[in-house]
Amino acid sequence: MTITASMVKELRERTGAGMMECKKALVATDGDINAAAEELRKSGQAKADKKAGRVAADGRVVIKTDAGKAVIAEINSETDFVAKDENFVSFSEGVAAAALASDTVDATALAAMPIDGSATVEQARTELITKVGENISVRRLAIVSGSGPIGHYTHGARIGAVVVLNGGNEELARDIAMHIAASNPVCVDENQVPAETLDRERRIFSEQAAATGKPAEIIEKMVTGRIAKFLKEITLVGQPFVKDPDISVGKLLKDAGASVDSFVRFEVGEGIEKKEDNFVEEVMAQVKGTA
Repeated sequence: MTITASMVKELRERTGAGMMECKKALVATDGDINAAAEELRKSGQAKADKKAGRVAADGRVVIKTDAGKAVIAEINSETDFVAKDENFVSFSEGVAAAALASDTVDATALAAMPIDGSATVEQARTELITKVGENISVRRLAIVSGSGPIGHYTHGARIGAVVVLNGGNEELARDIAMHIAASNPVCVDENQVPAETLDRERRIFSEQAAATGKPAEIIEKMVTGRIAKFLKEITLVGQPFVKDPDISVGKLLKDAGASVDSFVRFEVGEGIEKKEDNFVEEVMAQVKGTA
């Protein structure tokens, strides 16, 4: 059967695969566009499987909101170049929208959900990998909801934060989300600080204070002061407000008659161990190999 340019064009529009790949698939399936699309999907999955072990530590943080609910998602690529690609951006937005619609934060479950009304998230991910030539992963998602104002903020698509307030208004909620993105608090207040974290810090501070050789009562005061300072640094309400460091976030909230119910902050690639290439060692290895 003769493979026409219009057939190749139709298959390319349907799958997003390259022109030559589309033509080869059509030749292999004797011009059956549906069968060719399936072959390209299988081929794309095979390529995705091969790339699955490669570290994807770049990408985007995307936030979507609707009717008292917000989803925040981190979608990873291997490079910043692909993270800025319009196909990757579109996929990331689609993933967040699919999560919001399905109300799921399980990446495995989300993979089977529809995206953009034409395919599943996993099918779209596989096709994107074929297009961009990098490993793409939906790393994590979170949903916050509440009856109070919901604020969100993204910084260059690499850091995002969402917050739910009890009281206050949307402007305050956005300011708090901006602060969370900038200052990275661990929790809302000291009641949420894990006991093991406090014990560890107290032990470290005690050892440091004891090394000064000062009396026990002075050491106790030093440790108490350092613990108080530590709690202000890691708790949202204890931190100086990013837009006005003269007041704390806690004071800002209190003056507005508001409090924070919950918040989530994502930063692209945090916690992912990246492979560090050593150019000098690589060149030396090549020199030794040719010696």
